[in-house]
Amino acid sequence: MPLDKEKYYAQLRAKMESYAPIKNTSWEALEAILQFKTIEKGALLLRHGQIARNLHFIAKGALRAYFTDLEGDFYNKNIFLENDLACSTVSLLQNAPSNFTIEALEDCLLLNIDYVHYRRLIDEHSDFKNYYIAYLEQHWIIQKEQREVSIVMENATERYLKLLQTHPNIDQRIEQRHLSSHLGITPTQLSRIRKKLKVD
Repeated sequence: MPLDKEKYYAQLRAKMESYAPIKNTSWEALEAILQFKTIEKGALLLRHGQIARNLHFIAKGALRAYFTDLEGDFYNKNIFLENDLACSTVSLLQNAPSNFTIEALEDCLLLNIDYVHYRRLIDEHSDFKNYYIAYLEQHWIIQKEQREVSIVMENATERYLKLLQTHPNIDQRIEQRHLSSHLGITPTQLSRIRKKLKVD
């Protein structure tokens, strides 16, 4: 079955325009550097210590970004689903090795955006600059602070319910051990929360 590229281009454009309008000429310049990539569940998109080269728009599937400690235990930094942009931002900005690994939690279809070309487009097109600023403000300032406040001020049940509100079927798609790590609790704690919510 042929890939419906226009469908996924439209999906990415709609995501970007939820932050700032994009002119047709600017979009055409971006479209010229987009590349489709498929990755199977369990495969690594970016390894710890590898220098990131691309932004990854998730057209279909789910990814996780995680750290591993010296004992081999993992800690999920983020879970990314459809319409999310996934990357190691610090690695891209500093052209330095990534501090975490990105793994596919499901079979994925990605739209890769070469970061060097993307930065050139930001310099050349003011609408991309506006989008970039709005995106960073939303994800690196507003959402980052909300997540930090949530971890301190909300209990695990409240954090779990908030996650379900944002992604209603995430508990059907993502393994409990990954969800619990994302929430900063143990799988046993998450199991108890889910059982209690079913009873209530």
